[in-house]
Amino acid sequence: MAAVNPYLTFKDNCEEAFNFYKSVFGTEFITFAKFKDMPPTDGTPPPGDGVMHVALPVGEGTVIMGSDAPGGYGNALIVGNNFSISINTESREEATRIFEGLSAGGQVTMPLDETFWGAFFGMFTDKFGIQWMVNHDINKQ
Repeated sequence: MAAVNPYLTFKDNCEEAFNFYKSVFGTEFITFAKFKDMPPTDGTPPPGDGVMHVALPVGEGTVIMGSDAPGGYGNALIVGNNFSISINTESREEATRIFEGLSAGGQVTMPLDETFWGAFFGMFTDKFGIQWMVNHDINKQ
């Protein structure tokens, strides 16, 4: 397994929070993308100017990641469920094994599949109520 990192979800202030974290850790964003920059899905326009994904290195091998939670995408944000454990795998097979194993008995919120950003990615809440994201960067085969 390549890495396990926290993924934080915000109610419209992800950019502000991550700019604050950036100032404290003194590092630069690895990724910063907004919803408005993603392609439309099924003819539905992206949900505005919020942050779709941001990644900020905070130490040796550790990255904090985050996004805003606009209505209609994923679970409704409630303080207490505004974080997930994100697992970045070394292979598609490892991603599938971990996703299928941990999601058994839980609720899949985004099936594991290829994404427009070049990843094999999925999300779920396990049977204990913990939210997970499983990701494999396709170009790292």
